[in-house]
This record gives sequence, structure tokens and C-alpha cells, in this order.
Amino acid sequence: METKTILAIDCGTQSLRALLFAEDGALLAREQVSYTPYVSPMPGWAEQDPDIYWTSLVAACQGLKKKYPKAFAAIAGVGVTSQRASMINVDKAGRVLRPAIIWLDQRTARPVFGARGPLNLGIKLLGLEKKLMDIQTQAKGNWIIQNQPEIWEKTHKYLQVSGFLNHRLTGVFADSAASQIGHLPFDYKRQKWAGKWALTSRFFPIEFEKLPFMVQPGDPIGTITREVGNLTGLTPQIPVIACGSDKGCETLGAGVIHQRMVSLSFGTTATVQTTSKKYFEAIPFMPPYPSPVPGYYNPEVEIFRGFWMISWFKQEFAHKEVQEAQKLGIAAEEVLNQCLERTSPGAMGLVVQPYWGPGLDHPDAKGAMIGFGDVHTKDHVYRAVIEGLGFALYEGMERIQKRGKTLVEKAAVSGGASQSDEICKITADIFNLPMVKGETHETSGLGVAILTAKGLGLYAGIDEAVANMVRVKTVFEPDPKNVTLYRQLYTQVYQKMYKALAPLYSQIQKITGYPKR
Repeated sequence: METKTILAIDCGTQSLRALLFAEDGALLAREQVSYTPYVSPMPGWAEQDPDIYWTSLVAACQGLKKKYPKAFAAIAGVGVTSQRASMINVDKAGRVLRPAIIWLDQRTARPVFGARGPLNLGIKLLGLEKKLMDIQTQAKGNWIIQNQPEIWEKTHKYLQVSGFLNHRLTGVFADSAASQIGHLPFDYKRQKWAGKWALTSRFFPIEFEKLPFMVQPGDPIGTITREVGNLTGLTPQIPVIACGSDKGCETLGAGVIHQRMVSLSFGTTATVQTTSKKYFEAIPFMPPYPSPVPGYYNPEVEIFRGFWMISWFKQEFAHKEVQEAQKLGIAAEEVLNQCLERTSPGAMGLVVQPYWGPGLDHPDAKGAMIGFGDVHTKDHVYRAVIEGLGFALYEGMERIQKRGKTLVEKAAVSGGASQSDEICKITADIFNLPMVKGETHETSGLGVAILTAKGLGLYAGIDEAVANMVRVKTVFEPDPKNVTLYRQLYTQVYQKMYKALAPLYSQIQKITGYPKR
């Protein structure tokens, strides 16, 4: 029988990866195209030329075809996942009307609903005014409507990056229901576009006709066009299957298909996420996202710019280690493991709270590093950063357990930093849970492959696809001695940091004007 392969496209903030998977989930080939994450025409803005995503996809496919012609020729289906809440305006022909406003952008719009009248009085009485106004001001669609009405008038479709790439591949304006994460008129409970009178439609007044046709994950969107075949080398008429957001696909690719397990994403935004048949909000007013498993939800807690802190550390403190890694042809995190090996759990009392900015329940948050002494070195700072991210993720898991009323028995790790065994060991100790790491760290791409395999009929359902395609490489068991130390630091220090420092954060903002309110 002819062996079939699956092409997974994973379009991230800093690069696009084209991944070839076998039917059994083995990663056969990988082609990565990097690009500058964004440009900032104004302070706090983060924009990207959407055509960079498309030209990177074309280049990655061409690279795969050249290097792995046999596996490339066997492609039976294609799936796309992408960064969340990065939106693109296109005209009827799919031409880009303005740069994409990506998820890192900090510009704000004016509130469009509930700022005046009886509703405003009601939400003030409930203490919800700031939260509900903030949700609206963060909507980039609202900003475009208010500040660039001529662009909005020309907009035929307002698309996620995945929807943009799906259209370029197939000519169809369609996207997965599991990709609709962001400030959109989406009904998270029913996993479809919201009705006219729904609150999200009032908060984000995007005309229904400007939204893409919604397809359930694992169902076909369309097929590769002849023109795209000529550009990429893909065979025309290959099916393109609806998948989901990068974090949702990562959770699926990690094998997390029930609440007794969580997925820890060690990526640009660090997240803890589970898969639930039941709708519940891990954080009030933060709905669980639509899961790539149809009819399920992905309750999530995120640490904004989580493992971006490693990038920050490398840029500011680790030039020597980065250069050494480049010479050896390995990831910088592998060299930075030496920082962790040279230090002991607890980083000699140095504790980091990795809050890069305010959240719904941490409105005055800023990052904090406390406990400095003359014994501390660069190594201790790196360990404290890693431990702080672990504490933040553990705090998120506690929320999910409490709101979901289910105890977590196991965690799966994925994302770039999961390549470091030392980071995985520290996380196992902080969580006091077994940490499962798969054979490939390209977990989001594997989630795409699972959905595409199901859509092609290679497996009867997603459960069967997961059972056959998710392959465990290592299980990191917690060290009881370290568990005790970390639990004390977490309960007696970390959990008290924000409450103790929040008044000072507020004063810093008033005095310096940063961050801008």
C-alpha cells in the first residue's frame, strides 16, 4: 500500500514551519522560514505584512520539495494552524488592505457598548466596568473601524492568519471554528458566530458578511488550486482540512483530550490548557476557547510573553552562550542548561514573578524579581526566570482544577523551551506531576497532522488518531525533595508577591506614566 504523508503548516509570530508527518505521527521533514516578528510604526504597535506569511509558506514548500522529493510527492492532505488573534483585512480578491495587527499590539480603541446609560450603571454596581471596557478597547477591529473607516469599508473579509492562508491555498474564504480566538463576535459556548444581539456582537460590531465561512475542525475547507500548485509544488486538488489555533493544536498534539491532563506550552506566550466537554471559565469573563476536538473546549490560563523571557534573557545577558550555540549548531537553550546545572533549586532565594503586563485579574501587574544578594550570578537569574514561569503555570493549573472540579494527574510539555530536559525537570518538581514529552517538540504541527489524518479518513476519529500518532519520548518524574522546597516558595512567597507589590506598581505607573493607561 502506498504510504501517504501529511503537510502541516504552522505559522507563528517569528517563523513559519512546513512539517511533513507520516500516518503514524512520525515527523519526517521540517522546513523553517524565519522573519522579523513585527514592526512598530508607533510606540506599542505591532504590525506585520501578511504577504510575508504567504511567501514564507511558498518558500517552505519549495524547500521541502527540493530536499525531500519522495515524501513531498506523497502528500495526501494539508492543514494550517497559526498564531491567535492576529487579524488581516482583505478585499474580494483576497488582496491585503493594510498590515496585519498582531496579538502583541497594544493600541486601544474607544469602547463601543455600555459606556453610557442604564447598562453602564449596572456594570458599575457589579464592579465590572473596567473589565468590560478593557475587553472592547483591546479589539483591533474596533480600532480600524474608528480610525481607518475607508479600510473597513473596503474590507471584504476580516481573517485570522489561518483563514488568510486557507484562502490563498484554496480560493475559499473559510476557516476552522477552532481558530476563532480573539476580539470577534464569536459565541464560545456554541462555537459559532454570535447572533446580532449577543454581547460579543455588541462589543465587536463586525458585520457578519465580513467574517469567513466557518468549518468544523477535521472537515475539508477546499483543495489546492492549480495556481498554488505551480507556486509551491503541491499537487492540485489535494484537500485542505480545517484545523485550529496553534495552542489548541499543540494541546491536541500533546495527547491532551480530557481534563485529567493539562498541556503546558513553553512558547512565546506560555499557557496551561486542558480539554473539556464541559464549558467553564478558568478566569471569569475569559471563555474557554474552542477545541480542535469538535464539541469540546480548551479552558486556558496564559502568561503573556511567557517564554519570551528566555529571548529577553538571551538578548540582554547571554551573548556568549548564543554565539557558542551557533558554533555548535544547537539551540541556545541547550547551552543555557549549564546555568541550571550550576545552580540549585530555589536560585538561592531569587524569585521572579513573570508578569509582563496587566491581565483581567492583575490590572496593575508588572514583572518582579526579589531576593537579590551578592551571591547571585547570571546563572541564578536564568534559573529564577525558569522557576517563575513554572510557578505562574502552576498557578494557572490550580485555577483550572478549581473551576473545572477535576484533579489533574499528568502534564504534557511542548513548545520551543521543552527541548531543554532541565526545564522539564524543574517544571515536574514545581507541579509535583509526571511531565510527558513527545518524540517531537513540533506538537502544534502534530495536532494539525492528527486533524488532517482524521479529515482524510486515515483514522475513524480523533481519539483513534491520537492513540496512533502521539508518541511519548520521555516522562520526567518529580523529585520529592525539590517538590517540598518549591511548594514552600510558591505558597509562602510567590502567591503573596502580587498582592504585596500591586500598590507599588500603581504608584510606579502614576509617577512614570508607564505603562500607558
